[in-house]
Amino acid sequence: MPEGDVRTDPIDLLADLPAADPDARNAAAARDAILTKPPGALGRLEGLIQWLAAWQGRARPRLDRVQALVFAGNHGIATQGVSAYPAEVTAQMVANFEAGGAAVNQLCKAFGVALSVHPLELETPTGDITRGPALDHIGFRAAIDAGARAVPTDADLVCIGEMGIANTAVAATVCLGLFGGRAEDWTGPGTGVEGPALDAKARAVASAVTVNRADLDAAGNDALETLRILGGRELAAMAGAVAAARRNRQPVLLDGFVAGAAAACLMRARPDALDHCRAAHVSAEPGHRRLLAELRMTPLLDLEMRLGEASGAVLAVALTRAALACFDGMATFDEAQVSGKA
Repeated sequence: MPEGDVRTDPIDLLADLPAADPDARNAAAARDAILTKPPGALGRLEGLIQWLAAWQGRARPRLDRVQALVFAGNHGIATQGVSAYPAEVTAQMVANFEAGGAAVNQLCKAFGVALSVHPLELETPTGDITRGPALDHIGFRAAIDAGARAVPTDADLVCIGEMGIANTAVAATVCLGLFGGRAEDWTGPGTGVEGPALDAKARAVASAVTVNRADLDAAGNDALETLRILGGRELAAMAGAVAAARRNRQPVLLDGFVAGAAAACLMRARPDALDHCRAAHVSAEPGHRRLLAELRMTPLLDLEMRLGEASGAVLAVALTRAALACFDGMATFDEAQVSGKA
């Protein structure tokens, strides 16, 4: 489907998803087996190549175009003091991305990644989820559509990230709504909230689930409704982008806690929905490690980062490029006239 011509209904977001290409995966594994190294010597780099091959449908995967998508949104819950920064920082950081001054800009330059930034109605924060739902159905649909339309169909690999003051509180609330537990299990410092302010943030997370309990119960097991009620525009857009990439059979690197929370709603709606995704890293946000366990994902990196803005996902592109360089550039045993395993 052409870029910019995507319409998604939340009900049908995960219908008829394509599967990976087993022939491409097997062909990549067969080449790996004859390269001049012991089997498995490159560890998880070998698995990365087979993952790329399977979702690109190519025995020799490519990384000619890697695209990072950063979605930005504002949240009504910011008025509850759950962030160390004011809500206007979201728009200010969007301007910084566009001017090339953020960390993700430098990482994209370093690793050959195209970056696009998608602000979503920053002048109109979502509803304060400690008082009611974040989005109505029309707004939720619009945000999902925006995310789906942002995915270029010719990208070989897509990195998903976000920017939004108060969105770690929102991500914690979504996770609490999806997986249960205590608010404290999911709530972390985000931009640097500490002490009594962190306790207040956890109380706001718990309150948001309590206040919306009737709507959540009415939704039953509908995880996308959980995202609508407790999430935000950038989370809905990330879910739309992840689903669109799956329809395009494009592999995806998920950034941190907030991106993972958005993707988790897809997995809870359909268990195989994230088969084309990998967790780029585990952040220092304590709920992220717990979330990755729920998603059954092993992160590629663990560097104690907590920046967001797709920074961890873009950094993980370096690993995929390293894996591809070895896969493409290494000689086979026959080519190098090296004796194989006895």
